[in-house]
Amino acid sequence: MTKVTMTVNGKSVSKEVSGNTLMTEFLRDELHLTGTHVGCDTSQCGACVIHVDGVSVKACSMFAAEADGAEVGTIEGQANADGSLNVIQQAFQDHHGLQCGFCTPGMVMTAASLLKENPRPTEHEIRDYLEGNICRCTGYHNIVKAIMAASGQDVSGIAAE
Repeated sequence: MTKVTMTVNGKSVSKEVSGNTLMTEFLRDELHLTGTHVGCDTSQCGACVIHVDGVSVKACSMFAAEADGAEVGTIEGQANADGSLNVIQQAFQDHHGLQCGFCTPGMVMTAASLLKENPRPTEHEIRDYLEGNICRCTGYHNIVKAIMAASGQDVSGIAAE
């Protein structure tokens, strides 16, 4: 067992974990932050995207011990301080960027990273950035529209699909 200490969504946490504990397990089972979804366990789908020291990481491909000392952000930490949806989450709701919702936490976390790097991405740049995130329901059109709206771009001329 190894003791890990990290800051998760602004709160310091310390826990004993085995060396093979994945971040998905640590977040979901130890910290009860179940918004980080486990879709494939092979780093293919992107449902488990979190931020570690400001970088998007697929939590199923990282051991909890690797995050010792890190700043970790999960979907639960994305909301505004008053608990309301942040601009990205609200755009996903407003523009129907989700259906079943399983991929949504990973999509929102990936979108947050993209908008941090590129505040006004084009449709092509968004689609390219989302390459590591799989959605089986939406066809991505409304996800892309939601991210463009979250960036402050006018999407009124984009037809819904």
